[in-house]
Amino acid sequence: MSALTPEDTFMRFREYMLGPARFMTLLSCFELGIIDALRKEPGMTTDRLGETVGATAGAVEQLLHLPVKEGFISYDEASGGYSLDALADIAEADLGRLLTVMDMIKVVMLRQMFYLTESVQTGTVVGLDKFYGFKGNLYEAVGEHKDLRESWATMMDDVTAHVDPWFFRNLRIPAGSKVLDLAGNTGLGAIMTYRLKASPGLRVTTFDLPEKEEECLETFRTHGVEKHCSFIGGDVFASVPKGFDVVLIKHFLDMFDKEDVVRILTSVSNALEVGGQVNILVPVYPDDVKDPSSAGVDLFPVYFLSGAMGKGGPQKLSTYRSWVEECGFEVTKTVAQDLTKTPGALIAHGILCATKVA
Repeated sequence: MSALTPEDTFMRFREYMLGPARFMTLLSCFELGIIDALRKEPGMTTDRLGETVGATAGAVEQLLHLPVKEGFISYDEASGGYSLDALADIAEADLGRLLTVMDMIKVVMLRQMFYLTESVQTGTVVGLDKFYGFKGNLYEAVGEHKDLRESWATMMDDVTAHVDPWFFRNLRIPAGSKVLDLAGNTGLGAIMTYRLKASPGLRVTTFDLPEKEEECLETFRTHGVEKHCSFIGGDVFASVPKGFDVVLIKHFLDMFDKEDVVRILTSVSNALEVGGQVNILVPVYPDDVKDPSSAGVDLFPVYFLSGAMGKGGPQKLSTYRSWVEECGFEVTKTVAQDLTKTPGALIAHGILCATKVA
């Protein structure tokens, strides 16, 4: 029996109905510069705000009703002035982290998500075809469409900057290891591995599609690590290079359903000798999706199914553990990110460390 009364259910349902409108109202207040204006000069009226941001006073007033209702902004009836309320207490750097996600939602997801049903039915990103005439996934489309690339890449760079150091703090890479950064893109992950886990004889190799080689090697030269980092081109679904002690898989497995995840992990297992290590970084859902930290279940199904891949999405940490073990590994360590220690973070990541067994 549901704990929600019919009245409660209706109110909850209304929140879903109003979601896109609430999202764009808040984001527009940032995009217009209203929030920045109030941060610099509290107590501005709608006339003054309109002059500052290039809009009519009436339109500004309409937009400000919602943030006042939510307590983000305060309104003084006597003066007619607006000031930051709850938003004044958030560090600008943390707020910026949230805004990069909001921009990604607007550019990458908001239009495409209205084709979620069709995307689920076809297993393709229908919105990319409708709006860009592009048949493929987001990670292919960013190579051709600047707006998608800039929005998505900015968000991912921010995620990487805050999550990857945490990943490496929880990681042990034996001295002198040969490390393979699986799907390492343009080599930044390899550089971070070499610098954060430095040891005599450590070598790190980026493995990704052959067309990434030139840019990757240039990245290594730019950062002065070309003697310690290298590139191998190939397709993870064909085979994974052998001769490595440690394989890193970051920001990748969540793109796929179980069948493909198992194919990837099996290829990694086949490439490693007994005792070889795999270390995985992936966004995760809590075991109890009703947990307050489960914001990922609000975002990721729509992101992956209608914005990015037409499939995939994160799993519970326990699910990933069972898949890793199914592919011939013994899991030696799991860590779930504590979002209370990462202000502004929206989603939790998990780490799985495993060793290949006979």
